[in-house]
Amino acid sequence: MDRIPAHAALSESVELVRSAGHPKAAGLVNAILRKLTQAPPARKSLVETLEGAAIRLGHPAWLVERWAVSYGRVAALAICEYDQHEPPPADLFSVVGGEQESSGGGMDLGAPMDSGSRLVAELAAAMVSDPGRVWDACAAPGGKTSVLARRHPGAELLATDINARRLEAMKRRLDRELGGQPVTAIQADAARLPPEAGSFDLILCDVPCSGTGTFAHNPEIRHRLQASELQRQAERQREILSHALTRLRPGGRLLYSTCSLEPEENERVVRSVLESGAKPTGVNLLPVLEVLQQLHASKILRSDASALGSLTSGEFLRTLPGTNFPGDGFFAAIFAQA
Repeated sequence: MDRIPAHAALSESVELVRSAGHPKAAGLVNAILRKLTQAPPARKSLVETLEGAAIRLGHPAWLVERWAVSYGRVAALAICEYDQHEPPPADLFSVVGGEQESSGGGMDLGAPMDSGSRLVAELAAAMVSDPGRVWDACAAPGGKTSVLARRHPGAELLATDINARRLEAMKRRLDRELGGQPVTAIQADAARLPPEAGSFDLILCDVPCSGTGTFAHNPEIRHRLQASELQRQAERQREILSHALTRLRPGGRLLYSTCSLEPEENERVVRSVLESGAKPTGVNLLPVLEVLQQLHASKILRSDASALGSLTSGEFLRTLPGTNFPGDGFFAAIFAQA
């Protein structure tokens, strides 16, 4: 976490000790941390085990070992290195429809979005050219909802979230960013949307997940995540995806996405739902690469066309921080209803 000055971390830690009701311990904490700030930083050894690299780079060893199995040692360590620095600003998206980004090119989307989040939102918006009804199933904090609304201003857009506090914050954000453009935002469980909500031409299921692709933005997650959490998340994800697929109209498209790097929450969820008896008849996967190429051709995605294939793994989107993508790690799969 070298983006935080040592003196600031020291001062904040001492104040936390006092706030916790231990003023007599503040001097001891101050002395220990001050001594640590004078110690040389941990350096890479000539021969470094994965466990040693995990300690040096501030990641749980069990997670780094998983990434090495899934993506290779080089990629696993590159992800860890990326997570230790300030995330770069999103700069992969170009001018569209004459609207300008506050950062210099593209749509004015209000609050900044990570490149991975923006890519998922643009993928979802590009799947259907002129949808009548759109559902953002797990919408808060609302950044992707904002992209969907701007790309499809004529659509009837429903945004749902199960958390009332997050939903209210999202409504305020959408009011600011969309300038009164109508979006229906309701509190609802994405796995149990009321029947009267109807069916949709376009659905985005950016489901709750472990967040292992977002450590650069959320470093605290790596210290509290347990391996057992992955299975719990996967069960919830299958429940949401299975229900959402039943709400697709004929010819409709659904984008399933997570900000997780873990197969249990991604490929395995998709395969499990496709192979289950609950899958609606006529639902199939579509390759993400075709939509990426469409985004590039329409000049929304400002990436080298020859590099688009590196963002995919088979039929799926797979961005790896610090390796094939300058942003958070995301997974996405496109479902189509015949």
